[in-house]
Amino acid sequence: MHHRGADAKQTFNTIGIGGGVSTTSAGAGTTRYTGARIARVEDARLLTGRGTFVDDVTRPGMFHACFVRSPFARARIAGIDVADALALPGVRAVFTADDLNPAVHELWYTIQGPKAPTTPLPLLADGEARFVGDPVALVVATDRYVAEDATEVVVVDYEPLPAVADYATADRSDAVVWEQFPGNVVGELGGGATDEVEVALAGAAHVVESPIRQQAYVAVPMETRGIVAEWEPASEQLTIWAATQAPNEVRSVVARVLGLAEHRIRVIMRDTGGGFGQKVLPMREELCLALAATKVPAPVKWIEDRRENLLSAGQARHEQARVRFGFDAEGTLLAAAVDHVQDVGAYPLPWPVGTGAAVGMIFPGPYRIPATSFTHRSMFSNTQGRTAYRGPWMFESVAREVVLDTAARRMGIDPVELRRRNILRTDELPYANGNGMPYADMSPAETFEHALELFGYDAFRAEQADARAVGRYLGVGTCSYVEPTTPGNGYYASEGATIRIDPSGKVSVYVAGGSTGNSLETTVVQLTADALGVPIEDVATVQGDTALTPYGAGTGGSRSGAMTAGAVEATASVLREKLRRIAAHRLECAPEDVELGGGRASVRGTPTIGLSIAELADLAYNRTTALPPGVGGGLEASERYTAPSPMPLWANATHVCSCEVDVATGQVTILRYVVAEDCGPMINPTVVEGQIAGGTVQGIGGALLERLAYDDDGNPLATTFMDYLLPTTTEVPIIEYGHVETLSAGPGGYKGVGEGGAIGAPAAVANAVADALAPFGVVVEDLPLDPQTVVAMIEAATSR
Repeated sequence: MHHRGADAKQTFNTIGIGGGVSTTSAGAGTTRYTGARIARVEDARLLTGRGTFVDDVTRPGMFHACFVRSPFARARIAGIDVADALALPGVRAVFTADDLNPAVHELWYTIQGPKAPTTPLPLLADGEARFVGDPVALVVATDRYVAEDATEVVVVDYEPLPAVADYATADRSDAVVWEQFPGNVVGELGGGATDEVEVALAGAAHVVESPIRQQAYVAVPMETRGIVAEWEPASEQLTIWAATQAPNEVRSVVARVLGLAEHRIRVIMRDTGGGFGQKVLPMREELCLALAATKVPAPVKWIEDRRENLLSAGQARHEQARVRFGFDAEGTLLAAAVDHVQDVGAYPLPWPVGTGAAVGMIFPGPYRIPATSFTHRSMFSNTQGRTAYRGPWMFESVAREVVLDTAARRMGIDPVELRRRNILRTDELPYANGNGMPYADMSPAETFEHALELFGYDAFRAEQADARAVGRYLGVGTCSYVEPTTPGNGYYASEGATIRIDPSGKVSVYVAGGSTGNSLETTVVQLTADALGVPIEDVATVQGDTALTPYGAGTGGSRSGAMTAGAVEATASVLREKLRRIAAHRLECAPEDVELGGGRASVRGTPTIGLSIAELADLAYNRTTALPPGVGGGLEASERYTAPSPMPLWANATHVCSCEVDVATGQVTILRYVVAEDCGPMINPTVVEGQIAGGTVQGIGGALLERLAYDDDGNPLATTFMDYLLPTTTEVPIIEYGHVETLSAGPGGYKGVGEGGAIGAPAAVANAVADALAPFGVVVEDLPLDPQTVVAMIEAATSR
């Protein structure tokens, strides 16, 4: 176990399970960068305001775009008059559905393929507007101010219609969002052993059933969506600068929409200020800009403002479930069932039924449950479409963990003890949960105990008892979960890298990128420096340009670290072999006796005899006649890593949260927050903890503050940060970290870590609040736990 110094603001503990992994053959005395707290290479640029975001991109003669958006949740579009807008000085074009929608060649997303089920996705509202904020027309003008003014004089003849505002009752509504989906049902799926579950529940000593409902909340990245598109008609080339997590996916989808070959489209992403899933897939607005750019004589920029982002960039998390658990007399789990329903709005991306079913598949979590089953249903509503958001399936943890705490209190068992009796140990793996998900290479029980040890659970219970004696209500909650990372299926299964050692001996590594604050630049530089045995300051990386970098799927599914590690190692191994052969020829030894490290190639056992990487590069480029037979000039290689299995690499974690609740005002104050995570060996612990912290803060916001509210007619009630509340430093405590390292089957034993914090935090906070209010008999069934909700729960419980 390793511990950071006492002067640090965050605790850092690591427990290793299994041996370490090395993917390089570094020489003696070589600095190993992987696993070290290397300062982020991008920080100097970003912290001094020298980043390049989409709104920093300026092209000669560039136009600006702005959307006309529906003010109605549902309305028939009887006509659109653009004459007044076109008459304004500076307006260059106004596009409606009649102009852009017929120009779409084909539209599908690589993650699902052309034959997957889908839902309607017109680029502009066609015939009917289906949520407040639905884009109806696109104005292009010489500057943003003119474009915005012009949107005010586009006259749209709306005929308001009854809206489907509540997804939970949408199947009983007379209104339908899409006529081809009667009852507003997008689709349904189910799985597991339903008959076995019912038998087990019937015979269980304890059966606990509870509803659980979660509000809609959203990603709110620091940088909103944005795009610059520039069309060169002579060469039929389109260049796009985009705020995206997946530049190659932007290129592929735009190519399909425009009917162009992919090599005629270049997508460039520089710095992207947060994605969180919202920027994985190009949405309707970005595709409108790509099409519009081919129809106007200058580049076009669209930068989404914050109101637009809250109105139309995509909702998430709006779902509910009925949960049933069966236990024997000792509290051992016998069966579990979840019936899950989610709101997908009017234009979900991607097809939501498959992703929604993941809630049911993963619902058993890290527990030993003999019989499980699930049902899932996705429902349309006249609200903005559902999109991916950091751990899109995270409701399985909310539903499971909150109801487990409810069950523990009803059975008179401490919630921690109930979990101890049921949580999986490393020596029980591999293990398939009751819904068919195969678990391997993780440590649920060990991570759980490590988190409790860091937190000091028993000491807190004593403190809690003393506090209650004087009228203070303290609580503690946990959430343990499993996280599927680095999916090995479809286009996510492969990642490429190109590494070039220049004649000077300096190294450039090219990867597809998609870095949106997740430090992929730093990660790649660390991995490459170790893989070639060169100083880290000699390595630079180029990312996010489809004209320069290998094809890759971008950032999503907590995949970037492990997949890029595989690609870098596959490519570096080719260069290592070539460097050894060149060095061996000059040093008159066998290639297998050459060690690479410290920027040199030396003879094993006699490190003073050797050549620098710069000297070897000079030979490879400038003195090719001195190379050994069969070795060509140059030092450049491109390779791809392909996952050996379609199964994900499983990470797991436990969050422990303590809080104090003011029972008079309903105010919740978080006192301590501990996260113990098993994401395998850490490439950079600082980056790992940054990912955990960011996700945890988003989860705390979801538990206590954030709510994308609509009224009964489908009108949004939170379109600014005055109404949509985000956590700040006053709501978030210092986060304490613990790490358990179990090797995965992937490159370097690594796993993903990008989504976990957002998965575990809501349930841990909710359980802490429920524990604090246990003396009142409060049962948590609804999120968020804002002050008015907390007060209402106390009043309802005490009035029974």
